[in-house]
Amino acid sequence: MPKKYGVKEKDQVVKHILCLILTGRLRSGDRVDRNEIAHGLGVSRVPIQEALVQLEHDGIVSTRYHRGAFVERFDEATVLEHHELDGLLNGVASARAAANPTPRILTELDALLRSLRAAREPRNFAEIAWEYRRTVNDEYAGPRLHATIRASQNLIPRVFFATYQDTREDMLPFYEEENAAMHRRDPKAARAACVGRSALTAERMVAELRRRGVFSLHRDYIAAEPIAAEGELDSERTSLAL
Repeated sequence: MPKKYGVKEKDQVVKHILCLILTGRLRSGDRVDRNEIAHGLGVSRVPIQEALVQLEHDGIVSTRYHRGAFVERFDEATVLEHHELDGLLNGVASARAAANPTPRILTELDALLRSLRAAREPRNFAEIAWEYRRTVNDEYAGPRLHATIRASQNLIPRVFFATYQDTREDMLPFYEEENAAMHRRDPKAARAACVGRSALTAERMVAELRRRGVFSLHRDYIAAEPIAAEGELDSERTSLAL
């Protein structure tokens, strides 16, 4: 695989391993083959080790002394937990925004909400929704919260909802409520909107992974319809933040 200039090799490895997990090619308890990854991506073992350290910190793999790195439990409960954390963490920043909304932030979010209402293509809606979340988090989340939010998003591929046809109908009401909560200075409602959005996202994601056989009990089954090609998952649209 050709190297992607401007993309850290460690991040490329992280996304590659996540792709293998999300498409069922790596399952709970499977050993991560460092040599295979090095050969496939054309990278040294250094970025692979850096990627595994990050993934272990994020609870996606575990390393065993002299045995290697293994995929942690990955099942429906794991996906639900990731989304639950994502909703709670984004809810912290959103509640802060509702407690102290500045005119500048409200103006920016109002403009993004208008764009969300006007968006008709799933990919366009996903990109605007990502910008909405980034705007809130950049203003109201500190470094530690930012880092934890990023970790919670690892198993939430943005590319899935960029092609999911009902994205706008499912998600727009939550952004409407979150935005309204900020205007009326209601932190509890802003937080609840984030939690509700993530809960629905989790339901949709689990249903799709189930449909594609990623959670199949048959270990020899390889999903015929991967969530996205590895090239897409290696792009900057990997982490869903809807």
